[in-house]
Amino acid sequence: MAAHFGRRLRKGAATTAVAAAAVAALSASQAPGLPGEDHGRRTTAGASAPVPDATSDGNATGNSPYYTDLPPLNSPNPSPSPSATGTPVAQGDAEAGIPATVLDAYKKAEAELRSAKPGCNLPWQLLAAIGKVESGQAEGGRVDANGTTIGRILGPALDGNGFALIKDTDHGVYDGNAEYDQAVGPMQFIPSTWAWAGRDGNGDGKKDPNNVYDAALAAGHYLCRNGWDLSREDDLHSAILSYNNSQDYLNTVLSWLEYYRKGTHSVPDGTGSVPTHRSDDGTPRAKSQKHSKPSRTKPSPKPDPKPSTPGGNGSPSPTPPKPPAPPTPTDTVDHLADAGTAKLTAMAGHAFAGQIGTRADTKAGKAVAKVRIRFTITGDTDATFAGGETVATVATDAKGVALAPALQAGEKTGDFKVMATVLGRTVTGLAYPATVTERAADTLARTSDTPLTCTPGGEFTDQVQVKATYKGAVADRVAATATLVKSDTDATENDKGPYFKDADGKPVRTLTGLQTDAKGLLTLPKLYADDTTGTFLLRITTTGGATLTVELKVAADSSASPSPSPSAS
Repeated sequence: MAAHFGRRLRKGAATTAVAAAAVAALSASQAPGLPGEDHGRRTTAGASAPVPDATSDGNATGNSPYYTDLPPLNSPNPSPSPSATGTPVAQGDAEAGIPATVLDAYKKAEAELRSAKPGCNLPWQLLAAIGKVESGQAEGGRVDANGTTIGRILGPALDGNGFALIKDTDHGVYDGNAEYDQAVGPMQFIPSTWAWAGRDGNGDGKKDPNNVYDAALAAGHYLCRNGWDLSREDDLHSAILSYNNSQDYLNTVLSWLEYYRKGTHSVPDGTGSVPTHRSDDGTPRAKSQKHSKPSRTKPSPKPDPKPSTPGGNGSPSPTPPKPPAPPTPTDTVDHLADAGTAKLTAMAGHAFAGQIGTRADTKAGKAVAKVRIRFTITGDTDATFAGGETVATVATDAKGVALAPALQAGEKTGDFKVMATVLGRTVTGLAYPATVTERAADTLARTSDTPLTCTPGGEFTDQVQVKATYKGAVADRVAATATLVKSDTDATENDKGPYFKDADGKPVRTLTGLQTDAKGLLTLPKLYADDTTGTFLLRITTTGGATLTVELKVAADSSASPSPSPSAS
């Protein structure tokens, strides 16, 4: 069974001093680039301080409670210091052990992100640090052979009673609670975040927040969004704060990150150390449940109309009704309105110039701030938001407006839609039509001024090369056609004069399926001449309307000496 370490914090000066010593000593042991004392703003007495604007889409866990145990220090028995507060430091080398399946999931997630988002520079040790703080490495590695936790790991119901208020968004599918959301699984995703961040990390065709492979990969993508480079300190801190927006959470994760960077080892599943101290002062987690049939929140049974009370007359003591919870901003939203979104059109492979803006309004038309709007790309398209995601969640600002991340067109042309909906409330969504058009060029120009000449029956020395641009910028991967035409006014194919050769060496005077390269350049195959002399025209056209006509001259070689006359005998 997993070994437990540490002891519960007691309120008092002695414990505070010990905890302060732990945090101070651990801070001193941080490596360069990972300062241990001030990763953000701190409130008095070491309280967790939300850091504004850490991210635009809420956070992964809904700011659920987390484990606060710290890793062992390099220097044993540090001197007490009253300058800081924290959780007593865990003791023993066992803390460096990570359950085998959990460790494998972290390393596989790092490998996939190295390929999918190389600029993120995600270290697997960061996933391990978050996994330690969120669930104690899946409760010491209590997972089956496929990486799915044995029983669900659930955070407390986010009912606003000491926690954030997040009403049910998954109908209890993930957390078994049809009234409020709860953080789920080894990486503690709330269902509304998992709905767009979830990934299939073990290739079984499912996205399960209770599976450590799926959860680790989802956490990696979550930390790598917004173009963050986790080798940069500021981006690293922003990514961690976006997971759980607390200064103390940031400090704790950074401590475990540095500890795991110094060396870890694999331990058998189910034998890992499990932390004992929590940010909610040890309030028990929701009991793990089996996965087969998620339970739904049931109404409380009606009380006995005439219960007996000790020493009373059989009449129950009146219980004052619980006052209703004040409405949240989300509760006041009546409808969504467009916030000045321009027409959404882009060429394949290019960014959309316009940005989607959605406003949340009350029934009276008053803007509502701090409401989460989910933007979802739908339809047969490979367009994405910046960062490669197809779903993004953004909170409305003080004017009630949420701006979706920039749209990036893929290579698939055609129409699609972006749907805007309110998280946590049933409100008719808004559909934003968007169109991806073919790559195009509006200008073609030769890259050389050298005349193109040839003798009858010979081959042209120079190949034709042109450069395509669109509004002055390089027009890459644009489709083009080249044809030997009869004249300026007759674009039909010429049946004599210069020609290309096909794979069998036969004359060809029209080339289709051409495409400019990454620099907008198009180099045509070699040209040959038949015995016909004169000036001929080669016409090159692209999608978008760019056209260029090139002159080709076939003439006898004037420098050749005339043949001598036969002598008389």
